[in-house]
Amino acid sequence: MTETDISRSLDNLKLERDAIVLYDALATIEKDERRARAFRTIAGNERRHAEVWATKLRERGAEVPPVGAPRMRIRAIVGLARVFGTRAVSDLVQALEGDEEELYQAQDSPEVDSIAADEREHAEIWRQLEEEVPPTRASGEVAATAPLGIGVHPSDGDGRSERWHRTGQSGTLRAVIFGVSDGLVSNLSLVMGVAGATSVQPHFILLAGIAGLLAGAFSMAAGEYVSMQSQRELYERQIALERAELEAMPAEEEAELATLYRSKGFSADEARTIAHRIFQDPEAALETLIREELGLDPDELGSPWGAAFGSFLAFAGGAAVPVIPYLLATGGVAFAASIAASVVALALVGTGVSLITGRGTIFSAVRQVVIGAAAATVTFGVGRVIGVAGS
Repeated sequence: MTETDISRSLDNLKLERDAIVLYDALATIEKDERRARAFRTIAGNERRHAEVWATKLRERGAEVPPVGAPRMRIRAIVGLARVFGTRAVSDLVQALEGDEEELYQAQDSPEVDSIAADEREHAEIWRQLEEEVPPTRASGEVAATAPLGIGVHPSDGDGRSERWHRTGQSGTLRAVIFGVSDGLVSNLSLVMGVAGATSVQPHFILLAGIAGLLAGAFSMAAGEYVSMQSQRELYERQIALERAELEAMPAEEEAELATLYRSKGFSADEARTIAHRIFQDPEAALETLIREELGLDPDELGSPWGAAFGSFLAFAGGAAVPVIPYLLATGGVAFAASIAASVVALALVGTGVSLITGRGTIFSAVRQVVIGAAAATVTFGVGRVIGVAGS
Protein backbone atom coordinates (compact mmCIF):
# COMPACT_ATOMS: atom_id res chain seq x y z
CA MET A 1 0.00 0.00 0.00
CA THR A 2 1.60 3.25 -1.16
CA GLU A 3 1.66 6.52 0.73
CA THR A 4 -0.93 7.82 -1.74
CA ASP A 5 -3.26 4.89 -0.99
CA ILE A 6 -2.86 5.43 2.75
CA SER A 7 -3.54 9.15 2.44
CA ARG A 8 -6.60 8.53 0.29
CA SER A 9 -7.95 5.91 2.67
CA LEU A 10 -7.48 8.29 5.60
CA ASP A 11 -9.34 11.01 3.71
CA ASN A 12 -12.15 8.59 2.90
CA LEU A 13 -12.34 7.47 6.53
CA LYS A 14 -12.59 11.09 7.68
CA LEU A 15 -15.31 11.72 5.10
CA GLU A 16 -17.41 8.79 6.32
CA ARG A 17 -16.91 9.62 9.98
CA ASP A 18 -18.13 13.15 9.32
CA ALA A 19 -21.18 11.73 7.56
CA ILE A 20 -21.93 9.54 10.60
CA VAL A 21 -21.87 12.59 12.86
CA LEU A 22 -24.10 14.51 10.46
CA TYR A 23 -26.79 11.88 10.00
CA ASP A 24 -26.80 10.85 13.66
CA ALA A 25 -27.42 14.50 14.53
CA LEU A 26 -30.15 14.88 11.90
CA ALA A 27 -31.89 11.74 13.19
CA THR A 28 -31.81 13.16 16.73
CA ILE A 29 -33.07 16.59 15.68
CA GLU A 30 -35.83 15.36 13.36
CA LYS A 31 -39.28 15.03 14.98
CA ASP A 32 -40.89 13.22 12.05
CA GLU A 33 -40.21 9.53 12.72
CA ARG A 34 -40.29 8.66 9.02
CA ARG A 35 -37.53 11.13 8.22
CA ALA A 36 -35.58 10.24 11.36
CA ARG A 37 -35.67 6.57 10.37
CA ALA A 38 -34.32 7.49 6.95
CA PHE A 39 -31.44 9.40 8.53
CA ARG A 40 -30.65 6.45 10.80
CA THR A 41 -30.59 4.17 7.76
CA ILE A 42 -28.06 6.40 6.01
CA ALA A 43 -25.99 6.71 9.21
CA GLY A 44 -25.83 2.90 9.40
CA ASN A 45 -24.56 2.76 5.83
CA GLU A 46 -21.93 5.39 6.60
CA ARG A 47 -20.73 3.32 9.57
CA ARG A 48 -20.20 0.37 7.25
CA HIS A 49 -18.28 2.61 4.85
CA ALA A 50 -16.06 3.91 7.65
CA GLU A 51 -15.29 0.35 8.74
CA VAL A 52 -14.34 -0.54 5.16
CA TRP A 53 -11.59 2.11 5.17
CA ALA A 54 -10.51 1.38 8.73
CA THR A 55 -10.16 -2.32 7.86
CA LYS A 56 -8.15 -1.51 4.74
CA LEU A 57 -5.75 0.61 6.78
CA ARG A 58 -5.30 -2.11 9.42
CA GLU A 59 -4.70 -4.79 6.81
CA ARG A 60 -1.93 -2.68 5.26
CA GLY A 61 -0.30 -2.05 8.63
CA ALA A 62 -1.30 1.61 8.81
CA GLU A 63 -2.52 3.26 11.99
CA VAL A 64 -6.23 4.04 12.23
CA PRO A 65 -6.58 7.48 13.84
CA PRO A 66 -9.07 8.05 16.66
CA VAL A 67 -12.37 9.72 15.85
CA GLY A 68 -11.86 13.48 15.83
CA ALA A 69 -14.08 16.52 15.58
CA PRO A 70 -16.01 16.87 12.32
CA ARG A 71 -15.17 19.52 9.74
CA MET A 72 -16.44 23.06 10.16
CA ARG A 73 -18.88 22.49 7.30
CA ILE A 74 -20.49 19.58 9.15
CA ARG A 75 -20.71 21.51 12.42
CA ALA A 76 -22.29 24.47 10.63
CA ILE A 77 -24.94 22.29 8.95
CA VAL A 78 -25.81 20.58 12.24
CA GLY A 79 -26.03 23.97 13.95
CA LEU A 80 -28.38 25.30 11.28
CA ALA A 81 -30.50 22.14 11.51
CA ARG A 82 -30.88 22.59 15.27
CA VAL A 83 -32.15 26.13 14.76
CA PHE A 84 -34.19 25.85 11.55
CA GLY A 85 -34.92 22.12 11.26
CA THR A 86 -33.62 19.39 8.97
CA ARG A 87 -35.70 20.47 5.97
CA ALA A 88 -33.94 23.84 5.90
CA VAL A 89 -30.54 22.18 5.41
CA SER A 90 -31.58 19.45 2.97
CA ASP A 91 -29.92 21.21 0.02
CA LEU A 92 -26.67 21.53 1.95
CA VAL A 93 -26.69 17.88 2.99
CA GLN A 94 -27.40 16.68 -0.55
CA ALA A 95 -24.67 18.92 -1.93
CA LEU A 96 -22.34 17.29 0.61
CA GLU A 97 -23.43 13.86 -0.65
CA GLY A 98 -22.70 15.04 -4.18
CA ASP A 99 -19.17 16.08 -3.20
CA GLU A 100 -18.63 12.67 -1.60
CA GLU A 101 -19.84 10.78 -4.64
CA GLU A 102 -17.75 12.93 -6.97
CA LEU A 103 -14.68 12.15 -4.88
CA TYR A 104 -15.38 8.43 -5.01
CA GLN A 105 -15.96 8.49 -8.76
CA ALA A 106 -12.37 9.65 -9.21
CA GLN A 107 -11.16 6.52 -7.38
CA ASP A 108 -10.98 3.00 -8.74
CA SER A 109 -10.92 0.25 -6.14
CA PRO A 110 -13.04 -2.70 -4.95
CA GLU A 111 -13.89 -0.76 -1.78
CA VAL A 112 -15.41 2.08 -3.77
CA ASP A 113 -17.42 -0.35 -5.86
CA SER A 114 -18.89 -1.89 -2.70
CA ILE A 115 -19.95 1.54 -1.43
CA ALA A 116 -21.65 2.58 -4.71
CA ALA A 117 -24.85 0.63 -4.01
CA ASP A 118 -25.35 2.39 -0.69
CA GLU A 119 -24.79 5.76 -2.36
CA ARG A 120 -27.53 4.96 -4.88
CA GLU A 121 -29.79 4.09 -1.97
CA HIS A 122 -29.01 7.45 -0.33
CA ALA A 123 -30.02 9.28 -3.49
CA GLU A 124 -33.32 7.40 -3.61
CA ILE A 125 -34.02 8.05 0.07
CA TRP A 126 -33.52 11.78 -0.42
CA ARG A 127 -35.74 11.73 -3.51
CA GLN A 128 -38.51 10.15 -1.48
CA LEU A 129 -38.02 12.56 1.41
CA GLU A 130 -38.41 15.49 -0.97
CA GLU A 131 -41.45 14.11 -2.74
CA GLU A 132 -43.03 12.72 0.46
CA VAL A 133 -44.57 9.82 -1.47
CA PRO A 134 -44.68 6.09 -0.60
CA PRO A 135 -41.43 4.43 -1.68
CA THR A 136 -41.36 2.11 -4.68
CA ARG A 137 -39.10 -0.88 -5.09
CA ALA A 138 -36.84 -1.22 -8.08
CA SER A 139 -38.99 -4.10 -9.35
CA GLY A 140 -41.90 -1.70 -9.79
CA GLU A 141 -44.04 -3.06 -6.95
CA VAL A 142 -45.61 -0.31 -4.86
CA ALA A 143 -44.45 -0.68 -1.25
CA ALA A 144 -46.52 1.85 0.67
CA THR A 145 -45.70 0.34 4.04
CA ALA A 146 -42.04 -0.48 3.50
CA PRO A 147 -39.43 1.38 5.55
CA LEU A 148 -38.22 4.40 3.64
CA GLY A 149 -35.30 3.70 1.37
CA ILE A 150 -34.56 0.15 2.58
CA GLY A 151 -33.38 -1.91 -0.34
CA VAL A 152 -34.28 0.79 -2.86
CA HIS A 153 -31.86 1.67 -5.63
CA PRO A 154 -32.51 3.94 -8.60
CA SER A 155 -32.20 2.21 -11.93
CA ASP A 156 -30.00 4.79 -13.58
CA GLY A 157 -26.62 4.98 -11.88
CA ASP A 158 -25.08 7.32 -14.43
CA GLY A 159 -26.98 10.40 -13.35
CA ARG A 160 -26.39 10.16 -9.64
CA SER A 161 -23.87 12.90 -9.15
CA GLU A 162 -25.76 15.21 -11.48
CA ARG A 163 -28.90 14.80 -9.39
CA TRP A 164 -27.08 15.38 -6.09
CA HIS A 165 -25.50 18.62 -7.31
CA ARG A 166 -28.62 19.83 -9.07
CA THR A 167 -30.52 19.53 -5.82
CA GLY A 168 -27.90 21.37 -3.83
CA GLN A 169 -27.98 24.47 -6.02
CA SER A 170 -31.18 25.94 -4.63
CA GLY A 171 -32.72 26.76 -1.28
CA THR A 172 -33.58 29.43 1.20
CA LEU A 173 -30.15 29.49 2.83
CA ARG A 174 -28.50 30.18 -0.51
CA ALA A 175 -30.79 33.18 -1.12
CA VAL A 176 -30.14 34.53 2.38
CA ILE A 177 -26.36 34.25 2.13
CA PHE A 178 -26.15 35.96 -1.24
CA GLY A 179 -28.67 38.60 -0.19
CA VAL A 180 -26.51 39.48 2.79
CA SER A 181 -23.45 39.50 0.54
CA ASP A 182 -25.11 41.90 -1.91
CA GLY A 183 -26.12 44.30 0.84
CA LEU A 184 -22.75 44.19 2.57
CA VAL A 185 -20.56 44.71 -0.50
CA SER A 186 -22.76 47.35 -2.16
CA ASN A 187 -23.31 49.47 0.95
CA LEU A 188 -19.71 49.12 2.11
CA SER A 189 -18.66 50.45 -1.29
CA LEU A 190 -21.14 53.31 -1.01
CA VAL A 191 -20.07 54.26 2.52
CA MET A 192 -16.37 54.11 1.61
CA GLY A 193 -16.98 56.20 -1.50
CA VAL A 194 -18.73 58.93 0.44
CA ALA A 195 -16.11 58.69 3.22
CA GLY A 196 -13.39 59.24 0.64
CA ALA A 197 -15.14 62.34 -0.67
CA THR A 198 -16.18 63.94 2.61
CA SER A 199 -14.45 62.41 5.63
CA VAL A 200 -14.85 65.65 7.62
CA GLN A 201 -18.66 65.49 7.46
CA PRO A 202 -19.65 62.11 8.98
CA HIS A 203 -23.38 62.91 8.89
CA PHE A 204 -23.18 62.77 5.08
CA ILE A 205 -21.65 59.29 5.33
CA LEU A 206 -24.39 58.18 7.71
CA LEU A 207 -27.12 59.63 5.49
CA ALA A 208 -25.67 57.95 2.40
CA GLY A 209 -25.36 54.61 4.20
CA ILE A 210 -28.95 54.65 5.46
CA ALA A 211 -30.23 55.76 2.06
CA GLY A 212 -28.25 52.99 0.36
CA LEU A 213 -29.57 50.43 2.82
CA LEU A 214 -33.21 51.38 2.29
CA ALA A 215 -32.95 51.86 -1.46
CA GLY A 216 -31.17 48.55 -2.00
CA ALA A 217 -33.42 46.60 0.37
CA PHE A 218 -36.63 47.91 -1.20
CA SER A 219 -35.24 47.32 -4.68
CA MET A 220 -34.32 43.73 -3.80
CA ALA A 221 -37.71 43.13 -2.22
CA ALA A 222 -39.61 44.56 -5.19
CA GLY A 223 -37.56 42.55 -7.67
CA GLU A 224 -38.00 39.33 -5.71
CA TYR A 225 -41.75 39.90 -5.35
CA VAL A 226 -42.25 40.49 -9.09
CA SER A 227 -40.07 37.52 -9.98
CA MET A 228 -41.77 35.13 -7.56
CA GLN A 229 -45.27 36.34 -8.38
CA SER A 230 -44.68 35.95 -12.11
CA GLN A 231 -43.31 32.46 -11.57
CA ARG A 232 -46.24 31.53 -9.34
CA GLU A 233 -48.78 32.81 -11.90
CA LEU A 234 -47.06 30.78 -14.61
CA TYR A 235 -47.16 27.62 -12.48
CA GLU A 236 -50.80 28.20 -11.52
CA ARG A 237 -51.73 28.55 -15.19
CA GLN A 238 -49.91 25.31 -16.02
CA ILE A 239 -51.75 23.53 -13.20
CA ALA A 240 -55.10 24.94 -14.39
CA LEU A 241 -54.42 23.69 -17.92
CA GLU A 242 -53.49 20.27 -16.56
CA ARG A 243 -56.75 20.18 -14.56
CA ALA A 244 -58.74 21.09 -17.66
CA GLU A 245 -57.05 18.38 -19.70
CA LEU A 246 -57.74 15.83 -16.96
CA GLU A 247 -61.43 16.73 -16.91
CA ALA A 248 -61.75 16.81 -20.71
CA MET A 249 -59.87 13.60 -21.58
CA PRO A 250 -59.14 11.44 -18.53
CA ALA A 251 -58.43 8.30 -20.56
CA GLU A 252 -55.72 10.02 -22.58
CA GLU A 253 -54.16 11.49 -19.44
CA GLU A 254 -54.16 8.07 -17.77
CA ALA A 255 -52.42 6.59 -20.80
CA GLU A 256 -49.91 9.44 -20.71
CA LEU A 257 -49.13 8.76 -17.04
CA ALA A 258 -48.67 5.06 -17.81
CA THR A 259 -46.21 6.03 -20.55
CA LEU A 260 -44.28 8.12 -18.04
CA TYR A 261 -44.01 5.16 -15.67
CA ARG A 262 -42.84 2.93 -18.51
CA SER A 263 -40.06 5.42 -19.21
CA LYS A 264 -38.99 4.99 -15.57
CA GLY A 265 -38.43 1.26 -16.06
CA PHE A 266 -41.83 -0.25 -15.21
CA SER A 267 -43.27 -2.92 -17.47
CA ALA A 268 -46.31 -2.04 -19.58
CA ASP A 269 -48.69 -3.98 -17.30
CA GLU A 270 -47.21 -2.48 -14.13
CA ALA A 271 -47.39 1.03 -15.57
CA ARG A 272 -51.03 0.64 -16.59
CA THR A 273 -51.93 -0.84 -13.18
CA ILE A 274 -50.29 1.96 -11.21
CA ALA A 275 -51.74 4.69 -13.45
CA HIS A 276 -55.24 3.19 -13.23
CA ARG A 277 -55.05 2.93 -9.45
CA ILE A 278 -53.96 6.57 -9.17
CA PHE A 279 -56.75 7.77 -11.50
CA GLN A 280 -59.41 6.29 -9.24
CA ASP A 281 -58.92 9.46 -7.17
CA PRO A 282 -59.13 12.56 -9.44
CA GLU A 283 -57.26 14.80 -6.99
CA ALA A 284 -54.47 12.26 -6.56
CA ALA A 285 -54.32 11.90 -10.35
CA LEU A 286 -54.03 15.66 -10.80
CA GLU A 287 -51.29 15.97 -8.19
CA THR A 288 -49.35 13.08 -9.72
CA LEU A 289 -49.61 14.58 -13.22
CA ILE A 290 -48.42 17.93 -11.90
CA ARG A 291 -45.42 16.32 -10.27
CA GLU A 292 -44.55 13.91 -13.07
CA GLU A 293 -45.37 15.98 -16.17
CA LEU A 294 -44.68 19.52 -15.00
CA GLY A 295 -42.04 18.76 -12.38
CA LEU A 296 -43.86 20.96 -9.84
CA ASP A 297 -44.85 20.54 -6.23
CA PRO A 298 -48.36 22.05 -5.98
CA ASP A 299 -47.88 22.61 -2.25
CA GLU A 300 -44.64 24.56 -2.67
CA LEU A 301 -45.11 27.19 -5.37
CA GLY A 302 -43.46 29.82 -3.21
CA SER A 303 -44.77 32.90 -1.46
CA PRO A 304 -44.05 36.23 -3.23
CA TRP A 305 -44.52 38.23 -0.03
CA GLY A 306 -42.35 35.82 1.93
CA ALA A 307 -39.62 36.01 -0.71
CA ALA A 308 -39.79 39.79 -0.80
CA PHE A 309 -39.64 40.11 2.99
CA GLY A 310 -36.75 37.65 3.19
CA SER A 311 -34.80 39.53 0.50
CA PHE A 312 -35.43 42.83 2.28
CA LEU A 313 -34.13 41.51 5.59
CA ALA A 314 -31.12 39.75 4.06
CA PHE A 315 -29.98 42.80 2.10
CA ALA A 316 -30.68 45.19 4.98
CA GLY A 317 -28.78 42.96 7.41
CA GLY A 318 -25.68 43.02 5.26
CA ALA A 319 -26.00 46.72 4.39
CA ALA A 320 -26.30 47.71 8.06
CA VAL A 321 -22.84 46.43 9.00
CA PRO A 322 -20.77 49.33 7.58
CA VAL A 323 -23.35 51.90 8.73
CA ILE A 324 -23.77 50.99 12.40
CA PRO A 325 -20.34 52.31 13.48
CA TYR A 326 -21.33 55.79 12.23
CA LEU A 327 -24.36 55.66 14.53
CA LEU A 328 -22.10 55.05 17.53
CA ALA A 329 -18.98 57.08 16.76
CA THR A 330 -17.52 59.74 14.48
CA GLY A 331 -14.35 60.52 12.60
CA GLY A 332 -11.51 58.06 12.32
CA VAL A 333 -12.95 55.77 15.00
CA ALA A 334 -16.16 55.25 13.03
CA PHE A 335 -14.23 54.79 9.79
CA ALA A 336 -11.90 52.15 11.28
CA ALA A 337 -14.76 50.37 13.05
CA SER A 338 -16.79 50.28 9.83
CA ILE A 339 -13.90 48.66 7.98
CA ALA A 340 -13.21 46.16 10.77
CA ALA A 341 -16.85 45.15 11.14
CA SER A 342 -17.20 44.79 7.38
CA VAL A 343 -14.12 42.57 7.12
CA VAL A 344 -15.47 40.26 9.83
CA ALA A 345 -18.89 40.17 8.16
CA LEU A 346 -17.35 39.44 4.75
CA ALA A 347 -15.40 36.54 6.25
CA LEU A 348 -18.60 35.16 7.81
CA VAL A 349 -20.42 35.46 4.47
CA GLY A 350 -17.54 33.62 2.80
CA THR A 351 -17.89 30.89 5.41
CA GLY A 352 -21.57 30.64 4.56
CA VAL A 353 -20.76 30.42 0.86
CA SER A 354 -18.44 27.49 1.58
CA LEU A 355 -21.42 25.56 2.96
CA ILE A 356 -23.05 25.76 -0.44
CA THR A 357 -20.08 25.42 -2.77
CA GLY A 358 -18.08 22.87 -0.79
CA ARG A 359 -14.88 24.89 -1.17
CA GLY A 360 -12.60 25.28 1.84
CA THR A 361 -13.83 27.63 4.55
CA ILE A 362 -10.61 29.67 4.67
CA PHE A 363 -10.46 29.98 0.89
CA SER A 364 -14.07 31.16 0.64
CA ALA A 365 -13.69 33.60 3.54
CA VAL A 366 -10.49 35.14 2.15
CA ARG A 367 -11.98 35.36 -1.34
CA GLN A 368 -15.05 37.18 -0.04
CA VAL A 369 -12.90 39.63 1.95
CA VAL A 370 -10.72 40.33 -1.08
CA ILE A 371 -13.76 40.98 -3.30
CA GLY A 372 -15.36 43.33 -0.76
CA ALA A 373 -12.08 45.11 -0.05
CA ALA A 374 -11.42 45.62 -3.77
CA ALA A 375 -14.85 47.15 -4.32
CA ALA A 376 -14.52 49.41 -1.27
CA THR A 377 -11.02 50.51 -2.25
CA VAL A 378 -12.08 51.48 -5.77
CA THR A 379 -15.05 53.51 -4.58
CA PHE A 380 -13.01 55.13 -1.81
CA GLY A 381 -10.42 56.18 -4.40
CA VAL A 382 -13.09 57.57 -6.73
CA GLY A 383 -14.66 59.43 -3.82
CA ARG A 384 -11.33 60.89 -2.79
CA VAL A 385 -10.62 62.08 -6.34
CA ILE A 386 -14.07 63.64 -6.68
CA GLY A 387 -13.83 65.19 -3.22
CA VAL A 388 -10.46 66.78 -3.94
CA ALA A 389 -11.57 67.98 -7.37
CA GLY A 390 -14.68 69.60 -5.94
CA SER A 391 -12.93 71.32 -3.05
